[in-house]
This record gives sequence, structure tokens and C-alpha cells, in this order.
Amino acid sequence: MSYKIVVDSCGELTDVMKQDGHFYSVALELDVDDYHVVDDESFDRAEFLQRVRESRNCPKSSCPSPQSYVDVYQGEQERVYVVTLSDKLSGSYNSAELAKKLCLEEFPDKKIYVFNSRSASIGETLIAMKVQELEEEGRSFEEIVKETESYIDSQQTYFVLETLETLRKNGRLSNLKAWVASALNIKPVMGSTPEGTICQMGQARGMMKALDYMVEEIAKRTKNCEQKILAISHCNCPERALWVKEKIQQALHFKDIIIVDTAGVSTLYANDGGIIVVA
Repeated sequence: MSYKIVVDSCGELTDVMKQDGHFYSVALELDVDDYHVVDDESFDRAEFLQRVRESRNCPKSSCPSPQSYVDVYQGEQERVYVVTLSDKLSGSYNSAELAKKLCLEEFPDKKIYVFNSRSASIGETLIAMKVQELEEEGRSFEEIVKETESYIDSQQTYFVLETLETLRKNGRLSNLKAWVASALNIKPVMGSTPEGTICQMGQARGMMKALDYMVEEIAKRTKNCEQKILAISHCNCPERALWVKEKIQQALHFKDIIIVDTAGVSTLYANDGGIIVVA
């Protein structure tokens, strides 16, 4: 049976996934003041980051319309798996679910399942990779859904921010706290909750100490790493991503570690210099 895996554009597709033929992306849209961009192959990260730096306002994202999902659900593939940004951070999941209902009215024999990643960025990437792994093993649709949901339960998302400007602009951090953190070079280490919201796990003075703290947390929290793939996405800092990879490899033995550049929505969250890790 044929299948397709649909990932909203907060989830970065690797070069291999882009060439595979089973993976499809549905774009979110981004706005910084009057600058509007679609989060697809046309996304210009350097231009977007420059606009963010120059604006006093927080950049915003808009979820895909249900019709955008319906368009990609259609086709000859009998099984459709969808992976979206956490429903606590975006309306993408709800749009995907509404599109599922609309599509099944016209094509009742299709099998469609929408996964709420409860994560973002490469958390979605790893979920999509897991679905394909199970498909290629010949598992049933129901088995793939069950095992992938279990995989999502086991996932942990971590990220370290170079700048607190986005948190300040969107009201998650007061101007005073942001100023003090900047003056003292304090870098927050953030993570995801089981429900898919964002929480602060700790902080450190200086980026490298914050990354060390994150690696320590990964080492403490990750089980059965030999059977897992770990993913790192970075916003404009490839050397930093490689350093994190090497530190993790010294502490743990994952089946594989992949590194990707942040796409549009992930760039909005991570901002310039940010690192995201999902295990």
C-alpha cells in the first residue's frame, strides 16, 4: 500500500527526505511588521533575521489553512500520516484535523492520522522518520499510529537561546529581566513539557556553559539512546551545532545524530544563534 508523510513547515526536512518522494511539507506563514514570507523553499533566513533585529515588534506565524492540508492529502496514496507543530504553540494541528474530516467526506476509504508532535522543528522531523521506518517494516496502519504515539511520549525537546529578544517582544520576559539577563550574559536552557508547551529547565552564564548544562540534562533524561536517533537544528551557527554533537557523542552513544538548519518557523522560535536538540 502506498503512503505519504505530511509535515508542517516547522519541521525541517533533511535533504534525503526531500528527495525521497514520500514526504510533503505544508507551509506556515511569517510576518515581521509589513514583511510577509511563506515558510517554504523561498524562505530567506538572513533577510528574516535582519527584519527581526530591526523591528520593535515580535514576529508572528500563521498556521496553514485547512485547504492547504486538503490539497496535499489528496492523491493516490492510501495512507496519509501528518505531523504538526505542538497544538499548544500553533493552530496547525487543528487545521490538519479539520482537513482530515473534509477529505474523508470525499474519500472515505483513505486512512489519515494527524500526530500532534507536542514538539517543534526537528522533533517533527524525527517523528516523520519514525513513521517511515515503521512503514518500511511493513507494519499495519494501526500499529504505526500506536508505536509512533508511544515514540512521541518518549521524546524530549531542548533548546538554548543566544538572544532573549523574541521572549521579551512576545511578553514571556519583562524588559527588566531581559536587560538583567543580557547584562549578566545569562542564557536560558529551555525544554518542552509533556503537554507540548515551553518551559525553562535552567540557565547558565555564557552560551557554552548553557550548552554544557543542556547536554548534561540530555544525558540524565535519555533512555535507550543506542536505539534512538538524536537531531540538532541550528539557527545560523553550524560550528556550535557540531560542538554540541561532539559533546553528546562523548557522553552518549546514539544510533545516529543528524544536524539541519532551522527553517522559517524554527528560526522565529530559536532566533539567531539558537540551538534545538531533540532526543
